Amino acid sequence: METRVTEIADGIHQLTTHIAEVDLGFNQYLITGDEPLLFHTGMRMMFPLVRDAVASVIPVESLRWISFGHFEADECGAMNEWLAVAPDATVVQGMIGCMVSIGDAADRPPRPLADGEVLDLGGHRMRWLDTPHLPHGWDAGVMYDETTRTLFCGDLFTMFGAFAPVTDDDPAPAATALDRADGYGSWSRVPDSGEQVRRLAGLGATTLAPMHWSAYSGDVAATLSALADDLDGVIAGN
Repeated sequence: METRVTEIADGIHQLTTHIAEVDLGFNQYLITGDEPLLFHTGMRMMFPLVRDAVASVIPVESLRWISFGHFEADECGAMNEWLAVAPDATVVQGMIGCMVSIGDAADRPPRPLADGEVLDLGGHRMRWLDTPHLPHGWDAGVMYDETTRTLFCGDLFTMFGAFAPVTDDDPAPAATALDRADGYGSWSRVPDSGEQVRRLAGLGATTLAPMHWSAYSGDVAATLSALADDLDGVIAGN
């Protein structure tokens, strides 16, 4: 395996590792600035690859923040490995995640963020948004970089296969078709799922940065609205 490094927006580096055995790509995102942040850590087995990818952009020890959308191996499996090599780093996530999992699992105390709270990296303003059960557990959330208008949307728009760093092809049709076709269930469905996605559509993002597919630059509001409509249909049994 190898990890590809691509700057997808000003100061945002996508770190991509494709695992052939499951035909699935995994993205981490390094957001540089005065206080660099890594969104998604990767699994522990991926740590040497991702560490070297980060080192190609910044000194690893300069990492200040570690974040992720929800508590899961590919999101935060290497959390403590990163804390070990970056002595000034702190895990930052939503209040529920810090309370129920991260406070116990992390080797250093995390910093909880309230819904809508902004973390200023010095060059990027990262807003945390609670999205309980979207895409997975009640600790779930997303981050939105107000500076570059990039939405780090985690497992939303998951698709299998290798992919280019960036695309202008709308991911909603293929991702929702996959989710309906084989029962993979790449996101949870609760009564307010559509409402939550429409909240994200209203942010004004111009780039989507998912975990398992290309970053998408295009009509992000329309893409998220299409996902919200599909979720409403599934929940209604259509």
